[in-house]
Amino acid sequence: MNAYVTMPLAFQGLPEEEMKAQALRFLETMRTRRTVRDYSDRPVPREIIEAAVATAGTAPSGANQQPWTFVCISDPLIKRKIREGAEEEERAFYAGRAGEEWLGALAHLGTDEHKPFLDTAPWLIAIFAQRWGYDAEGCKVKHYYVPESVGIAAGFLIASLHQAGLATLTHTPAPMNFLNELCGRPDNEKALILLVVGYPAEGCVVPAIGKKPLEEIASFL
Repeated sequence: MNAYVTMPLAFQGLPEEEMKAQALRFLETMRTRRTVRDYSDRPVPREIIEAAVATAGTAPSGANQQPWTFVCISDPLIKRKIREGAEEEERAFYAGRAGEEWLGALAHLGTDEHKPFLDTAPWLIAIFAQRWGYDAEGCKVKHYYVPESVGIAAGFLIASLHQAGLATLTHTPAPMNFLNELCGRPDNEKALILLVVGYPAEGCVVPAIGKKPLEEIASFL
């Protein structure tokens, strides 16, 4: 059994007023975040993507197992193959696999089976959940709280990219099995999100929708 090792906490507190100010500044920054479906092909430096993914890697996880893999794709050929695979699944989705209720819920967003952003945007980040892992001897290791852990890390990633001045789209074609082959990932990993990253196209528009106010999403007891 591993020894329980500790280290001093590197924590720097702030005066209460500064805490409030920073919290409100971040809120205003995140309020400008919108899901974008029309992208410019303007390049984004790899260093920005690396920093954002490293930020995602700081997220908490069950038993600190960090059960995630981020495959960052800029290769045009791979992006084109991903678009082809995603659109094949999306055609089946919109042709009836989703059901009328689900399609009705999506109608106000104006989405369809065409996904040009998958090869226009400079980066795609395929986020995989590691359903189990392996120890140093190659023995299978159970992972705990995998969806929760990967979901938190994905949130960190989206916030980091937005803070850096980039737009994102959480694309989730279903099923996503084709991504394992295209990204060279093993069977113990399952693709959860295909994150589209880049700059919005000139003249880009987004649906005129809002977010629920605080009193509808929170309760203070």
